[in-house]
Amino acid sequence: MQRQQAPFRADVVGSFLRPDSIKRAREQFAAGEIDAAALRKVEDEAIRNVVQQQCACGLHVVTDGEFRRAWWHFDFFDGLQGTEPFETDHGIQFNGVQTKARGIRVVDRVKFGDHPMLEDFRYLKSISGDACPKMTIPSPSVLHFRGGRETIDRTVYPELDAYFDDLAIAWRDAIRAFYDAGCRYLQLDDTVWAYLCSEEQRRLVLERGDDPDELARTYARVLNKALEGKPQDLTVGLHVCRGNFRSTWISEGGYEPVAEVLFGTVNIDAFFLEYDNDRSGDFSPLRHIRPGNQQVVLGLITTKNGELENPEGVKARVREAAQYVDINQICLSPQCGFASTEEGNSLSEGQQWDKVRLVTRLAQEVW
Repeated sequence: MQRQQAPFRADVVGSFLRPDSIKRAREQFAAGEIDAAALRKVEDEAIRNVVQQQCACGLHVVTDGEFRRAWWHFDFFDGLQGTEPFETDHGIQFNGVQTKARGIRVVDRVKFGDHPMLEDFRYLKSISGDACPKMTIPSPSVLHFRGGRETIDRTVYPELDAYFDDLAIAWRDAIRAFYDAGCRYLQLDDTVWAYLCSEEQRRLVLERGDDPDELARTYARVLNKALEGKPQDLTVGLHVCRGNFRSTWISEGGYEPVAEVLFGTVNIDAFFLEYDNDRSGDFSPLRHIRPGNQQVVLGLITTKNGELENPEGVKARVREAAQYVDINQICLSPQCGFASTEEGNSLSEGQQWDKVRLVTRLAQEVW
């Protein structure tokens, strides 16, 4: 299959369905029946099991399934300096369903310090064996985009230029801290770029007084500044997500509106792109992927349901994508995580692992 380095020919986005043991332990913790140490012990065992399952499916990369998190992004934001959680008037609106009413606001200078997820990664690394442990965290643009100017204290940041500078520095510090903890494969999860491809989301951005194209250029600058000085033996990927909550989504539209800025200027090692249905558009935006070592990981296997894709159909789509980018720059993965929030998507654990095995099997056959 070749390419036994990150990103791998067969890769994963990160999250997996939470096992019953974790669901029960979280309920017990919330009710005051067990303490944090007892909860963490249950999580440790579940993470050990999910690592073993990933390896059994033939993966050379493993994550902790994001088992210690309730959300793919808020848990990380909570650990930053200068942020605080708050209860919103309503949840995030997906296609026919809303999340819990949860938000994050900036109340002081944003900084990365002794973040609790550093210890989470150290544990993952300690049990990964010969597999490559991958850490997943949200991208800096996500902290700004959802609430925009209204969730950033104006006395702390009268001008947003200083805020964006601090975002870049905080993520640069995060990248270095995870590297120092032994991380050599880091993934930034980013819903914003997909929102900027959606006509509906772009309309909402304009209505609140922002220019979506200017935001794209700003976020590209923030990412590149965060990546300055990145160690050569660290692979950083960017997962462009269209929304993933209980098998629903938010944004629709192909990558063309952001392709030139995102693929052409952002110094990411690998782009994880969702291509599991017609909402994702065609492969022509991949022509902007830079030749050479930059990789594109095609999310052709959906995590929204348990129905297995036709293997020949997936291979045909890889060949189609290879018309726009060298096939040696292509890898394969599920389109998203299986549980971006603790609720999880609408499929069984058995179906989840069937999907992962399909990815590894197809990667063997294609490459």
